[in-house]
Amino acid sequence: MKPREEHGRQHAPTKILLTSISAMVAETTTFPIDLAKTRLQLHGESRALGSTRPTNAFRVASEIVRREGPLGLYKDLSPAILRHMFYTPIRIVGYEHLRNSLKTDGGSLYLPAKAISDGLSGVVAQLVASPADLVKVRMQADGRSVSQGFQPRYSGCFDALSKITRAEGVGGLWKGVFPNVQRAFFVNMGELACYDHAKLFVISNQISEDNIYAHTLASIMSGLSATALSCPADVIKTRMMNQSEIKEGKIMYSSSYDCLVKTVKVEGLRALWKGFFPTWARLGPWQFVFWVSYEKLRQIAGFSSF
Repeated sequence: MKPREEHGRQHAPTKILLTSISAMVAETTTFPIDLAKTRLQLHGESRALGSTRPTNAFRVASEIVRREGPLGLYKDLSPAILRHMFYTPIRIVGYEHLRNSLKTDGGSLYLPAKAISDGLSGVVAQLVASPADLVKVRMQADGRSVSQGFQPRYSGCFDALSKITRAEGVGGLWKGVFPNVQRAFFVNMGELACYDHAKLFVISNQISEDNIYAHTLASIMSGLSATALSCPADVIKTRMMNQSEIKEGKIMYSSSYDCLVKTVKVEGLRALWKGFFPTWARLGPWQFVFWVSYEKLRQIAGFSSF
């Protein structure tokens, strides 16, 4: 099938649908790794109040299976799916539109231009999807509390949205939005721009044709760069979004900078890259599944390669 011409916003709804489907497939495939990463990043928050046993991603995942069974690895998948129904289509389709608008004579943009365009599309997407991300983080953290004998705070996505709004106001749904947006800028700058540029490099240097091999190589490289850039912001974002008001209206962190300072002071600089390997282990497979699915669906729909 010959790829059809793509002008303006004519095919944006179809691309949004294809992106959403691919994102849901990728998120479902890699969700257990994301769950282990989130709980690992939250591990150690109480070290200032008492000692916490060192752990790693494998121990966290093993403990989940031991306490909650294999299906515990997919507990609270729904808010993650909900988030990607907004986040991924906006950033992917938004970036492609910016890229195609900026490039001239069918040429390719320079890497810095791609990075800035990608970062900006990620910021807009995260601003829209931040409430769903907040619910996802808190429900994943709830699973850890339940395993320790505490009652869960929320029974589901809509219950979480309702309770957060009542207790913290509508603005509470955007708690942690600044570290979230910071993370989105860096992860998208490292992920999409690197994937786009790496795939172009692989194809132009005849390492591979525009097929699954090129997509795999590009996704591995983009996963590494995205993880290295975004991990510190991801740790801060996770802790900021997980906190809720405690007695007398006090909270653990007053701002993302306060969270950064306290994390480094109590746990050391390396804590900012806590969860690096599970983050990379998730981003790599996530991107592989997403991009292979998305590129194939684009081909079926008659679009050119991303």
